[in-house]
Amino acid sequence: MVKILVVYDSKTRHTEKMAFAVAEGAKKVKGVEVQVRRVSETEIGDLVEADGIILGSPTYYGLMSARLKRLIDKSVKVHGKLEGKVGAAFTSSGGTASGAETTLLSIVQALLIHGMIVQGRAHAKHYGAAAVCAPKKGDLRSCMDLGKRTASLVMRLK
Repeated sequence: MVKILVVYDSKTRHTEKMAFAVAEGAKKVKGVEVQVRRVSETEIGDLVEADGIILGSPTYYGLMSARLKRLIDKSVKVHGKLEGKVGAAFTSSGGTASGAETTLLSIVQALLIHGMIVQGRAHAKHYGAAAVCAPKKGDLRSCMDLGKRTASLVMRLK
């Protein structure tokens, strides 16, 4: 059994809805256990115990939220212990051209610095799932796809 950890921050519940859609997609892969946690309820040890880590944040000035960044800053304590794990990202933003891609890249950058393998996508939404305001059906499908593809990659590598 592999463990996927979905960690999210959400003020408006938009990113929270996306987190549960990501988890739903990951659960479709046989042999996967999924945990969904608010960033405020996540400990550094939770990251170490997971085989795959999917991080979600609202877009704030083109970057992840301060709460998610704080968790990443604390993760320096386990630097090297996340190497080889699979990671992915998702975000919700207030509008088009308002920093969703740079937010995804800020999360992906942290995953890469930890030596993680990042799940990208050859087609649209290359860096992760994104939604404008409240996620619509298509956005939630994209989140489920992200979860499923990430869990599938974890299973292949395990």
